[in-house]
Amino acid sequence: MRLFLASYRFGGFAERLTTLAGGKGKVAVIPNACDAWPAAWASAVASDMEPLRRQGYSPEVLDLRDYVGQPAQLERRLREYSMVWVRGGNTFVLRAQFARSGADSVLPALLREDALTYVGYSAGACLLTPDLHGLETMDDPGEVLPTTGAAPRWDGLGLVDRQLVVHLDSATDPDGESAKMLARYQEEGVPHWALTDDDVVVVDGEHTEVLRGSR
Repeated sequence: MRLFLASYRFGGFAERLTTLAGGKGKVAVIPNACDAWPAAWASAVASDMEPLRRQGYSPEVLDLRDYVGQPAQLERRLREYSMVWVRGGNTFVLRAQFARSGADSVLPALLREDALTYVGYSAGACLLTPDLHGLETMDDPGEVLPTTGAAPRWDGLGLVDRQLVVHLDSATDPDGESAKMLARYQEEGVPHWALTDDDVVVVDGEHTEVLRGSR
């Protein structure tokens, strides 16, 4: 299993991603964490496509809403790519769209098969944790039902064994919610990784490493 989990995009380790992925091929960009914000959806997608192209990848949008109730079709499509890129947004909306499309079973199976590399940042990284409780201070579970027709789910995919605190000391978190979450995890003894926007967690088979940026 190959995972590249960041607070923001490549963090400070774009070249490490290339090494992990074994090159720069086709990338499925999954932007469904932004589904609750239709006015911003297209610009959010564009903001990820260009950095990927600049790095030499070939990104294509894969919208999970096109695969609701069609996990077999989703699996066939995902097998066309060497990497998936799951962007930030609302983690609860993203979790619901993974469930509706079957991505919550299809992607873990492909990752265990080592068929592709998973890149997730912010919501796309938090999705892989065991439990989404605590994220409601940063992401609104109330956006799930009107966006997807489903109730919020509080279970993560459990592909990593601890929680993630993202955007630590970041300008994207002016109210310091990530620092409050970190303090709560520390007080309660919850296993976690705390990431600034330069930091990355890399899982490569049995080896897990936290890469710290310059910040």
